[in-house]
Amino acid sequence: MKEEIINRVTNSVLEVFDLEDYYQEGTRTSIDLKDWLEHEFILREKEFRAQVKAFNWKQYQNQYVAIYCSNDAIIADWAFMLIALALKPYAKHVSFGTLTDLETSLYQNTLSGLDITKYQDKPVIIKGCAKKPVPTSAYIMATNLLQGVAKSIMFGEACSAVPLFKRTLTDKK
Repeated sequence: MKEEIINRVTNSVLEVFDLEDYYQEGTRTSIDLKDWLEHEFILREKEFRAQVKAFNWKQYQNQYVAIYCSNDAIIADWAFMLIALALKPYAKHVSFGTLTDLETSLYQNTLSGLDITKYQDKPVIIKGCAKKPVPTSAYIMATNLLQGVAKSIMFGEACSAVPLFKRTLTDKK
């Protein structure tokens, strides 16, 4: 007689928090301001403004855009701001920094408005092994978010989770 295989994970009260569920689909791109500078180091306001005005910003339609400078040029903040203003009518989201910084910004926006009541007083596993680009910062954000409500927090997969946090009787909710 064969024993029935029982999926204990499915039958448990364990809640899985998968950051991939909150990944915003779409094209990611970046703009390196060094390419907009004279000799890649000198910002000349008049010429810079003319470039911004003449540039075809429609190519960034519905994209997520990161603005950064890859060299040590000293760039006034207004230059980044001017690029952001030019992108605003076209891009879905604009942020300062690298593509990883862009992902962090997107997750920050999404997770800050998340209803986490379903995780109240439950053991939660923050799923690892993402197929999409989930930055480490998003895992930290999720941990901070869930620590206030979860009974416990683990990382990984149900079969090999790493325990991270367990609320004790002395912990405040």
